[in-house]
Amino acid sequence: MNAEPHVVIDHSPHRDSAGARGATAEFLVQHCPWADLDAVLLVVSELVANAARHTAGWWRLHLTAGQDKLVVEMDDSSPLPPVPREPDFTGGGGFGWHMVLKLAGQVEISPLPNGKRVQATWKRPAVDAVQAG
Repeated sequence: MNAEPHVVIDHSPHRDSAGARGATAEFLVQHCPWADLDAVLLVVSELVANAARHTAGWWRLHLTAGQDKLVVEMDDSSPLPPVPREPDFTGGGGFGWHMVLKLAGQVEISPLPNGKRVQATWKRPAVDAVQAG
């Protein structure tokens, strides 16, 4: 995926997901219009919120659009992987990681020298790929 559009968003000092969501929406409209904008924005929001809430250091969001896939990567300073929790319907959370796993086509977690990477991938729907070709 070397020649595909790629953007790195580093908003970690601001600790909010608004900038990341805005940049993601703009990136998808420009480079990946076939992607489910709402699903991707929910995943980005959750990954940014988790990084801001559960790490004491930096985080970086990477977006890469290929001809047939979209890759969202969140790198952060914590080596600990996300942990699914039992959802708490009284307001205690526990829904986010389940949502990420449900909305993204594939999710992988890998260690980094100073933290971890959570990678969510969406493949272009086959109908769109045939029409685009």
